[in-house]
Amino acid sequence: MISTRGRYALRVMIDLAEQGRETYTPLKEVAEWQRISKKYIEAIMASLSKAGLVDAVHGKGGGYRLNKPAEEYTVGEILRVTEGDLAPVACLEHGAAPCEYAGECKTLPVWDKLNLMINGYLDGITLAELA
Repeated sequence: MISTRGRYALRVMIDLAEQGRETYTPLKEVAEWQRISKKYIEAIMASLSKAGLVDAVHGKGGGYRLNKPAEEYTVGEILRVTEGDLAPVACLEHGAAPCEYAGECKTLPVWDKLNLMINGYLDGITLAELA
């Protein structure tokens, strides 16, 4: 399940995409547009900034903007920053220790295919398409 953090991050990134890359959008404005508390959105933006998805400028005329064209961002990329791995089961998470039952697990093919479908679908939708 995608948390509010992930859903809000996606909405904020759409707003920034709609504003264009030429200007910095004040966080206060984005918080008002999205009806998200400024404190919560600051935490989300810190994650997006640390991951290199957005650029921040502090002070007068500052705010946030996308680091690259909206066509180059995917929904999957944004959600992985805020949600972590999108795998449906722990044994398929990136860096997970090999499961001792993987060789005999009758459900692993189901989870593996679901994982591929989830990531393939989300990585196939660009921010530009949503904006």
